[in-house]
Amino acid sequence: MTASRTPSTARLLFASSHPGPTVTVTVLAAVIAAAVGHPVWLVVLVALTVVAGQLSIGLANDWIDADRDRAVGRSDKPVARGLIAVGTVRTAAFATAGAAVVLSLFLGPVAAVAHLVLVAAGWAYDAGLKRSAWSVAPFVVAFGLLPVVSVAAGPEGQWPAWWAIATGAVFGIAIHCTNVLPDLVDDAATGVRGFPHRLGLRGAGIVAFAALVVAAALVLGGQVLGDDPVRGADVVLAVVGAVVVLVLAVVGVRLVLAGRASRTLFRLVIASSLVLVVELGLAGARLVA
Repeated sequence: MTASRTPSTARLLFASSHPGPTVTVTVLAAVIAAAVGHPVWLVVLVALTVVAGQLSIGLANDWIDADRDRAVGRSDKPVARGLIAVGTVRTAAFATAGAAVVLSLFLGPVAAVAHLVLVAAGWAYDAGLKRSAWSVAPFVVAFGLLPVVSVAAGPEGQWPAWWAIATGAVFGIAIHCTNVLPDLVDDAATGVRGFPHRLGLRGAGIVAFAALVVAAALVLGGQVLGDDPVRGADVVLAVVGAVVVLVLAVVGVRLVLAGRASRTLFRLVIASSLVLVVELGLAGARLVA
């Protein structure tokens, strides 16, 4: 009976890969690729490439932080609970990183370089930048490059509109700050003092949700004021999307000011990202510079 309830290695590895962010980033990449009119096979290739890279980053994080997670009793980490060996997670991290490198080569030169830099930024964060004031930099770089990976995939290597890159970069600030906030106490106990830690709960929270508002404004401006602006009902949808993100940001700020550093803050950012990616989907070919 006990053995039958033991999760499989595959499930434990998936749980160690930070599945929420991994799935979200993959969906964002795939939707953007589809929005610019890439054929189905290329959209699938983008998704597979991005998910491999994100899996490697998440697995590397849990492998590198294994001792720290044990020290603070992280019950949500299979490695910290002793359910899976550190060596197994480390091997999986390198294997998925290798798969990401190989798959990137089939995206075309521009997208391949962008994705390799994106993955390298994630690994740099795991390896040590998370403990410095520069911890936000890998998120700005990685999320800023995500639209480049999706849009530039294929032989033409098209570049996304500047506002799409800027939106990704700003969104990276929001995702980093809200993801860290619930762990501020544990991180302080283990010597982690990244960008959000130095701002504190309220400072980092306000920066995060202000970044969300900026991202929404960039998407709205790109659709309404860009070179090929949306018309008619699409304008209404664009405005509604921006308003929804604004409301979510207000809710987030209220929670932060109340001192509630829970995973709800991160979920609000994830929900906002889904709204923004719908906005980007509505932009269609306008995503291309």
